[in-house]
Amino acid sequence: MMSATTNDPDPSGILVDESKTGIEKYKGHNFTASMFVREHIDTLEEFEVRDDDVILAGYPKSGNIFTQQVMSLIYNEGHRNGIENIPNMERVPWIEYVLKNRDYTKYPSPRLFSTNLPYCLVPKDLRRKRGKVIYVTRNPKDVLTSFYYFEKLIPSLTPSPTFEHFMEKALNGEVFAGSWFEHVRGWYTHKEDFNFLLISYEDMVKDLRSVVLKICQFVGRQLSDHEIYIVLQKSAFKNMKSDPNANYEFLDRKIVDKNRGNFVRKGTIGDWKNVMTVAQSERFDKIFQEKMKDLPIKFMWDINEDKQSI
Repeated sequence: MMSATTNDPDPSGILVDESKTGIEKYKGHNFTASMFVREHIDTLEEFEVRDDDVILAGYPKSGNIFTQQVMSLIYNEGHRNGIENIPNMERVPWIEYVLKNRDYTKYPSPRLFSTNLPYCLVPKDLRRKRGKVIYVTRNPKDVLTSFYYFEKLIPSLTPSPTFEHFMEKALNGEVFAGSWFEHVRGWYTHKEDFNFLLISYEDMVKDLRSVVLKICQFVGRQLSDHEIYIVLQKSAFKNMKSDPNANYEFLDRKIVDKNRGNFVRKGTIGDWKNVMTVAQSERFDKIFQEKMKDLPIKFMWDINEDKQSI
């Protein structure tokens, strides 16, 4: 993967070009133009994956940051016992962004990575079943709600004036990362091409211990009961939100304007009910049924309900 050689990166190491605004479409995917480097995306296809690499994948606002925290704690004793002051973005870097002075070939194994990319743009080695993919899902109404507020934080994007406006953009695949439906469908229908584990944000919220144990089994990590207890404590939303290595508050204003809100917001299930009107919810339900009816994925739409289809 290439390293940053031009422009000044923010403190997190991400190369940012403030002269670029809006969305840039490339290879059928939408990127935030200010952080998009075409040559870098082109190198990803041939990136050499190791057998013990783990990629955390998911559509934006699906629980990616939550999962980063869990994985960082599972893999790093220094994070669990608090003796290392390293942001999760450095422990579990995003492969689609150009980072300054990062040579992943020199990273010790096992390596952890994150991505919001669709299945078709990740390294080919993953589709040869090298490494492992953990894909996190979340009920799409909460994804839309969280994404609506998140869009407002990004200076290079023009925020939607209303949720209705944002919802229309999202349903048309006109937000960065494109269509939620295509992203989830793409990964799920090609899951047999990867060493693949599907987890959900809602399961992490309601029964994190079970998800942690599932992840540990999938990646071959053995933790003591005490170590699992620490993972659960430090991954609890209120603790993660106040953890400077996990809450992304370190991001430069060129990426996130913290005066407009918090990167990590509520961490709950069913917040869409506070934003969506009945008409918007019913319209979304109809589109969801049309696009996802043949996939056996169920979602939890309210914290007091079990998983179900619409």
